[in-house]
Amino acid sequence: MTTNDPSVPQVGDVSDALEWRCIGPHRGGRVVAVAGDPYNSNVFYFGACAGGVWKTIDGGTYWENISDGFFNTAAVGAIAVADSDPNVIYVGTGESCIRVDVSHGDGVYKSTDGGQTWAHVGLTDTRHIARIRVHPENPDLVYVAALGHAYGPNQQRGVFRSTDGGKNWEQVLFKSEKAGAIDLCMDAVNPRVLYASIWEGHRKFREISSGGPDSGLYKSMDGGDSWVELTDKPGMPNGIKG
Repeated sequence: MTTNDPSVPQVGDVSDALEWRCIGPHRGGRVVAVAGDPYNSNVFYFGACAGGVWKTIDGGTYWENISDGFFNTAAVGAIAVADSDPNVIYVGTGESCIRVDVSHGDGVYKSTDGGQTWAHVGLTDTRHIARIRVHPENPDLVYVAALGHAYGPNQQRGVFRSTDGGKNWEQVLFKSEKAGAIDLCMDAVNPRVLYASIWEGHRKFREISSGGPDSGLYKSMDGGDSWVELTDKPGMPNGIKG
């Protein structure tokens, strides 16, 4: 926002005061996911649209690829580090920002040793995973927001929940074969409170279709057992959502 009032800081003034430098890694394309160790500010994980998962243990001076040889795809959509055990990491594959050259994935991968080794833990047909949330006290309780196929309808969409670290998954929120979950938030005070954003969007041959009647915002108060739609509540925007 800009204004003619000289007493109000302009956008350029604020951005000029920031100092940025590129810390890499220099491979993989678009940055789609970043997560950090909650107990070590020098440890971060980086996910790329076509470059896999990278890790730094020195605040970004050096990066190492940790997914090559374990993942069947290089497309990453989401990364989550468990607050209660930073050695537990979940990665959702397939970038969720469907554009003209979108890359799909093959489900969820999990590490229990800080990224040294990985195991595929299911949800293969979700194709594009937008967000992963892990319960702050239980690393085995994990939620996945899956967009689903970018090019056509499929059932593997919405919000999935696992209570055993990815051995089994339950689809706890499903709107339609055309709309999937594009974002998922967990209340920092009460992790049983969840918000999920459902987006009806898909990639066509020559264009991208965004928005539709199946898009909406949902809330759960019981850890995903039940959901209430908030899309039509007072204050929400009218018209086509998404």
